[in-house]
Amino acid sequence: MSIYLDRIEAGQDLAREISQREYADPVVLALPRGGVPIGVEVARLLDAPLDLVIVRKIGLPGQPELAAAAVVDGDHPEIVRNEDVIRRAGIGADEIDRLAQAQLEEIARRKVLYVGNRPSAAITGRTAIVVDDGIATGATMRAALKAIRRKAPHRLVLAVPVAPSDTLALLSQEVDDVICLAKPDPFIAVGAHYADFPQVSDEEVVRIMDDEAEAAGP
Repeated sequence: MSIYLDRIEAGQDLAREISQREYADPVVLALPRGGVPIGVEVARLLDAPLDLVIVRKIGLPGQPELAAAAVVDGDHPEIVRNEDVIRRAGIGADEIDRLAQAQLEEIARRKVLYVGNRPSAAITGRTAIVVDDGIATGATMRAALKAIRRKAPHRLVLAVPVAPSDTLALLSQEVDDVICLAKPDPFIAVGAHYADFPQVSDEEVVRIMDDEAEAAGP
């Protein structure tokens, strides 16, 4: 049984819940692509800037579905390593760095596509609210949170409409606050909890980001 009609409804519900916390100086950071329609609803209600945090998984050679690390965009991109997987696979730091390079190139391509040459939103000393349309295993979100923490926000908040309780418990170690509206049990998949859950296109992300930049003005 679905919980939300679509991402817009979920984003509005999440925005109302976050607004009750009255966070100081918030900035909303969305994981593209599915997190962007959520993030824009939050940013608009909070009257906060919206920016993106782009994460790419680094899979093992021959096992691309198994994440050895993840690379996160930024002025100085961060590689967040899964040390247990790396140790079991017996691969060295040089190999991780090599594998990361292709993902860094893809991050750079997407960053230009989504926001052009607009500068990133300031995070240091602010309340950084990281949003997505839901979380399953949490591996990608964990990498994003670790990278954002290194930018020294005053407060780091994870906010999603839906996620499993065990994943949230693990991710809570990375943040100051967790806001999750629904914790279904059993948890099947993020999309199973939306009546309408189409893939978000690059074009939609670009449109949302352009609209927000125009609304913010020079």
